[in-house]
Amino acid sequence: MTNNRSVSCGLDFCSVPDLNNCLFTANSSKYEFVCIPLVHPLFKREFVSGVAKKRSGPFTRPDLILCSSDWNNLIIGKLSPHIKVDSKNPILRKNSEETLIQELSLASHLGLVGVTFKLTKGIEHNANLARIICDKLTSTSTLQVWIQIPMENPVTEAYSYREQECDSVESPWEWWNAFRVICDYDRKLGVALLVSHDLPEQDEIDRWLGEPVKCLIFPTTLFITNKKGYPVLSKAHQTLVKRFSVLEVQFVLTGANRHQNISYYHNYLEYLWKGCQVSGPFEKFARGYEDYLQCPLQPLMDNLESQTYEVFEKDPVKYTQYQTAIHEAICEIMSNTLDKNKKIVIMVVGAGRGPLVHASLNAAEMANQPIKVYAVEKNPNAVLTLQALQRDVWEDEVTVVSCDMREWNAPEKADILVSELLGSFSDNELSPECLDGVQRFLKDDGISIPTSYTSYIAPVQSTKLYNEVRLCKLKEKHLLAHFETSYVVYLQNKYDIAKPQQLFTFKHPNKESIIDNSRYETKTFDVKQNCVLHGFSGYFDAVLYKNVTLSIEPSTHSAGMFSWFPIFFPIKEPVHLKTGDQIVLHFWRRCNPKNVWYEWCISKPIPGPIHNPNGRSDTIGL
Repeated sequence: MTNNRSVSCGLDFCSVPDLNNCLFTANSSKYEFVCIPLVHPLFKREFVSGVAKKRSGPFTRPDLILCSSDWNNLIIGKLSPHIKVDSKNPILRKNSEETLIQELSLASHLGLVGVTFKLTKGIEHNANLARIICDKLTSTSTLQVWIQIPMENPVTEAYSYREQECDSVESPWEWWNAFRVICDYDRKLGVALLVSHDLPEQDEIDRWLGEPVKCLIFPTTLFITNKKGYPVLSKAHQTLVKRFSVLEVQFVLTGANRHQNISYYHNYLEYLWKGCQVSGPFEKFARGYEDYLQCPLQPLMDNLESQTYEVFEKDPVKYTQYQTAIHEAICEIMSNTLDKNKKIVIMVVGAGRGPLVHASLNAAEMANQPIKVYAVEKNPNAVLTLQALQRDVWEDEVTVVSCDMREWNAPEKADILVSELLGSFSDNELSPECLDGVQRFLKDDGISIPTSYTSYIAPVQSTKLYNEVRLCKLKEKHLLAHFETSYVVYLQNKYDIAKPQQLFTFKHPNKESIIDNSRYETKTFDVKQNCVLHGFSGYFDAVLYKNVTLSIEPSTHSAGMFSWFPIFFPIKEPVHLKTGDQIVLHFWRRCNPKNVWYEWCISKPIPGPIHNPNGRSDTIGL
């Protein structure tokens, strides 16, 4: 969990005779906002014909009863439930259209942050509603629309559908999915999940975690009374709150007060929220980076800034693991040599500001073994730091080399070659090319740390990331370059369609007679439930030495390590998937003398275009 703000709870009112009194009630019970009907639920208007057409006077309260900041911050407007813009009755449909446009216009005039309404049927019953909402969203208005969707167990759903006499049994997620597609995934469209007693299966809940869920609506009937007389939620509903807290959702309480004071519900939800606060070093580091797209580092092309070095040097796990690996390598070498006075030569290639040099010296001290360290670094600004450390701390134990490792002529060969050139996708910072270029400095029986690393890939659904990529149009590049670019991102608002699978593995030293770091793999993923494919998430794990490892692959993630976020490969058009479908992904790592790049496409369930052909949009410079 990465939320660090206070809980935000709204209080729902079915009717509001006196708005100021409702706000006073909510505020005195600690609620941060209210959900109110924009117009009295029974106040129907007639624009085509009927007695109400000639009714005089205002159709709802005036804006002057609140100041603008209160309208902006305290009110979510509820659209009238009698609006039926998809009715087959042309008069009712026309009246409803005019009513809906009137209420949306009023919400914009008042400066409300959002409006909400219930969706109870599939898109075949709501196409006209989706059109009108889409028209509003694509205007200059900043108004958000929260669509209320029931979150229920499928058995309960089927029963409720029969009561509504729906033509077919679709899950509420299908209603939402079709509606947002008609609205072209507009980022101002969100979900308000109406939580029921009988929660759906875990897969269904997981799928909602990949959607733009703005709030959870809790009826007061969900709460049970504990021994002290206070309202609490069941264990299952508590877990639900914890799962959605990563999305920093808001809560809305609806229904009659069933306890001594309406504030008791707020106090309890606040208590649950505080239990979801940031705890570990990774969560604290990642705060603020949730679903934020970043371009991967290119340390070969660009010299890293001091701040970048400083951030990664604070990792509490990475360098401890490196130190353990170097220590084991030193012990292994000494156990196989007769010369106990041997001074082991360690080359740190890509030394940065020296954390791996420190790890090497600490490992040697632990092993009570003399070593000689070469710290090789191409960034002239980082070399200044290395030279200062060599003069003031390391002295004769360390030789600083200001040079691109691939162009260096080493005076001797190394027993151990140490590097930290790994990227979020293992090889995306060109570790294979760099280490292949310097392995000539390694003795025949020398040890490379890391000894191997593997990339992983998995299909993912994330409306949030899809919309973020759509906003990233890149100047002076191919029209769809932003969809052919990889992004480093701390994934939160997403649904994992299938588990990650191994993709490419690289080993060092590379003993192949002809070294070729290009790769091509095909991966097949089974789809467990209806969902939408928006792209692929990438991870890696690495073997530093023997049993000493690093990993950001979710099932084996090195606890507390924050040096790497996952990588994300988008696709140009979302692909709608059905239960039982197979996703067949084709993925290439391609190389030429100047660049390395990735290409990807799917061939099932429908063929899709190659992304980034010939590196036209995204390359990694050698």
